[in-house]
Amino acid sequence: MIRTRVGYAGGQKRNPTYHSLGDHTETLQLDYDPAQISYEELLEIFWAAHTPTRRSWSKQYMAAIFYHNEAQQQAALASKARQAARHQAPITTEILPATEFYPAEDYHQKYMLRYSTELLDELKAIYPNHQDLVNSTAAARVNGYVSGYGDIAQLQKELDSLGLSSKGRQRLLEMAHRYHR
Repeated sequence: MIRTRVGYAGGQKRNPTYHSLGDHTETLQLDYDPAQISYEELLEIFWAAHTPTRRSWSKQYMAAIFYHNEAQQQAALASKARQAARHQAPITTEILPATEFYPAEDYHQKYMLRYSTELLDELKAIYPNHQDLVNSTAAARVNGYVSGYGDIAQLQKELDSLGLSSKGRQRLLEMAHRYHR
């Protein structure tokens, strides 16, 4: 992942906020390198991360894929059809055209990283401007690892490129090992 940001999409209200969401859905925006992972692989990760047969109880928390072009739309629809066949049940996840994405408030960004203050403090020292931290590939990667995503082998390959101190690298490895025992 190059960058991840949480925010709001899919609605008509201009400049939504968590407390004034209008008709938007909370969502995640991903910037990725297609040479490293394909859109189809991202779709498979998405389907595995939720129960696509469970109806959302509100538009705010609706499961949705927002596509940006016809190729993404066709790939998303094909993956939805595979899920329907796999589950032998209707899929409630929506496939919708992307609308303007509004980043969520600062306290929502890199949410799981906020629970590891020593790692967050190290990244803040590298990226003192909050937007730079939110847009940082390193912060996105560390946030993913502290959330239990990624594997130890991949982490060990990229550990030195994240900008963390030796103590920070050791702490991140310890946290990642908790998820992969």
